[in-house]
Amino acid sequence: MIDTQEKIKSVYTAHSKHYFYARKMISAYTLEKNYLPLNPFTNWDYFMNDMVDRNLTIRANNNLIYLSDELWNFGVVSNGCYHEIKLAMKLNKNIRFLSIGKKLEDITEINIEQITFEDELKKECDINSFISELKEYQKRKINK
Repeated sequence: MIDTQEKIKSVYTAHSKHYFYARKMISAYTLEKNYLPLNPFTNWDYFMNDMVDRNLTIRANNNLIYLSDELWNFGVVSNGCYHEIKLAMKLNKNIRFLSIGKKLEDITEINIEQITFEDELKKECDINSFISELKEYQKRKINK
């Protein structure tokens, strides 16, 4: 029997807008792993359908990262995910990378070499430098 009084760790679930369709599956996966999903797309849909300034939802997303214990990135890293990962690194959060698919069983943990990036992000930043930074960050986290 599950202890419903037990406090569980929270996870900010970062994922590209292209995986908006998978938001509930991502939350279900996170719950199945016994973590509380803080999923921006289930909290305020896609930028609140532009009913409020996008910067407000970005600020709200960032506050969820502050509140979370970890950040998990599902699927390809988008421009938004990149900035969320950078904030999580600044806050010394545990970061994991996972695949995405059409079913819960399709989601698996991936290593840094398997991460893919959206073309828009590739134009904005040096992906190789970011991968090196991630590797160094993960190594520091493991050695603590």
